[in-house]
Amino acid sequence: MRIALLTDIHANREAFEACLDDVARKGADRIVILGDLVGYGADPGWVIAKARELAGQGAILIRGNHDEAAAHPRGGMNDDATAAIAWTRDALAPEDRAFLGALPMEAEEEDRLYVHADASAPDRWVYVRDAEDARRSLEGCTARLVFCGHVHAPAIYGLTATAKLVPFKPVTGVAVPLLRPRRWQVVCGAVGQPRDGDPAAAWHLFDVATSEVTLHRVPYDVLAASEKVRQAGLPESLATRLLRGR
Repeated sequence: MRIALLTDIHANREAFEACLDDVARKGADRIVILGDLVGYGADPGWVIAKARELAGQGAILIRGNHDEAAAHPRGGMNDDATAAIAWTRDALAPEDRAFLGALPMEAEEEDRLYVHADASAPDRWVYVRDAEDARRSLEGCTARLVFCGHVHAPAIYGLTATAKLVPFKPVTGVAVPLLRPRRWQVVCGAVGQPRDGDPAAAWHLFDVATSEVTLHRVPYDVLAASEKVRQAGLPESLATRLLRGR
């Protein structure tokens, strides 16, 4: 089985469509979305409708912090994120907000755990930004492989049998073997709002048979997505950061 891992869509229709087209071209058998369907972007309704369709076809969907905030108002976000969530709540139908709020916090199959943020406490939305964060996440669960998003920049961390934590920087198109006896934390790059300096959308393909994960980058019409954010009256910084990938 080949599993497509997508995360942090953030209501970016153009990026989501481009990634799904690439997923189809590369022949993935299963889609897993690791949270944050909404927030920041201008097409939350369309993205949710597409996610519902994918779920009906067997995709796994996980709740992200922006999904949670759209369903249930909460504090703790910066001003731009708060403004975007307020706009998103107004743009969504009640059934869409209910759908987001009902998404699971995590899902596990075989030796894999899917979660939006740190696996040790999924509902606290803690970022996995470095090796020590990855150690905390891995030590807080029993899965051999943990796949998360939330950071908007791809990274891989391997925990050896002697408890040494080894970071890896994934290279686009290069498969990384996630072999035993190590346990692995894979932080997937963002579809709808990359923050690693590359504006191209990101998704990952995991091959169960070989236990290899590969980062893919997909150019999309970032100008159109940025202009939609601007026309929706969302904060200007949310439009310009799409162009920078920051």
